Amino acid sequence: MEVNPQAARAFGSQAEAYERGRPGWPADAVAGLLERFGSGTVLDLAAGTGKLTRVLAERADTVIAVEPVEGMRRVLREQLPHVRAIDGTAEAIPLPNGCVDAVFVAEAFHWFDPPVAAAEIARVLKPGGGLALLWNTPGWEGLDWFAELHEIVMEHRGPGASNMRDTVPWRAALEAEPRFGRLHDEEATHDHVTTADELVDQIASFSSIGALPPDRLAAALAACREVLARHGVDRLTLTYRTLITWAQTKRAGESLGSAG
Repeated sequence: MEVNPQAARAFGSQAEAYERGRPGWPADAVAGLLERFGSGTVLDLAAGTGKLTRVLAERADTVIAVEPVEGMRRVLREQLPHVRAIDGTAEAIPLPNGCVDAVFVAEAFHWFDPPVAAAEIARVLKPGGGLALLWNTPGWEGLDWFAELHEIVMEHRGPGASNMRDTVPWRAALEAEPRFGRLHDEEATHDHVTTADELVDQIASFSSIGALPPDRLAAALAACREVLARHGVDRLTLTYRTLITWAQTKRAGESLGSAG
């Protein structure tokens, strides 16, 4: 299946900005998921530049990163040369049946074809294997410059941008896939130390901004830099809330109604 053109254009051209600007993931929460699922062989699906991959690689025996955008995959290989990084999509995972203990998807499931991806993920998981979907939400409370920065982003962003996590029916697709047990929701927090330049890089890595034509992209980022400079933003720590949804595949003998 082809990658969404907006995602391919934005993430391919802004892979370095993505690596510099995007936050990481809560190590303790990831470790807890691996303890529940098993940490022998783990798949990081739509791995991007390896933000989550590096956390997994420190805790799992074997990590396989699947990433369809060449620019992102190139940065991942530069950052984590010891991790196997391969081309592939969630709808056609290039791995055999029942070969992984866990599949992690960070900030990406909303780009998938949900029913097809759910079936493919279930296919590559071992019985009792786990799927974890993760999204980061920053804590902007009390930051007087954030509303102005957000307004700039909304003004400049390309057409079709939306909060895709809330509009794509990923949850219904997972609930409908008979090989998964019931879904569980958890939250974790972690701190991300960043700078004004890295915040601008993070904005450049948004699909609604990174896919803009070069002149419009430059104008958007310049406007963001102006806001941050005017407010004296230099180095700061943002607390992120990580939203986690997880499920496990059913083991032999479990009925359709006996969720795991």
